[in-house]
Amino acid sequence: MTEQAANRNFRVTNNNAVDRHVGKRVRLRRTLLGMSQEQLGSALDITFQQVQKYERGANRISASRLWDISQILDVSISYFFDDMSDEVMKASPRKISLGKPVDEADSNMRDPMARRETLELVRTYYSIDAPKVRKRISEMVKVIATTINGG
Repeated sequence: MTEQAANRNFRVTNNNAVDRHVGKRVRLRRTLLGMSQEQLGSALDITFQQVQKYERGANRISASRLWDISQILDVSISYFFDDMSDEVMKASPRKISLGKPVDEADSNMRDPMARRETLELVRTYYSIDAPKVRKRISEMVKVIATTINGG
C-alpha cells in the first residue's frame, strides 16, 4: 500500500466530517431530551465512553446502531443527516480527491447549535408549558437581539 493510499484510508475511516456531523446530531438530540451519555449508553448496552466516541465522530456508528439510537431518541434516521452543510458533504470520503488534504478543524465554536449554552437554553425554553408564554419570550429575545445588534 502506498503512503498516499494509507493516508486516504486514514481519512476515510477515522473521524471524517460526516461521522462528526452525525455524532453532533446524536449529542444535540440527546441533550435536548435531557438524557445523559450514561443513560443512552445503558439503553444501547454500551459504555458512556463509547457514546462519547460516537458523539465526537471518533468512532463510526453502524446502521443497526444508528437505528437503535433513533428509536431511543425518538427521531427518524434522516434526523442525523439533516442540516448537513455543503462543506461536510464535500468532505465525504467518496468526494475526497486523491492527494488533497481534508480540513479537520473542529467547528464547535463556530456552530452555535453545538454549544452547551444553546442546548440548555432550548431545553429550558421548552420546559415552559404555556405556548403563549414561550411565544412572548421568543419575541422578547428577538427584540433584544435586534436592539443590541443595531438592526
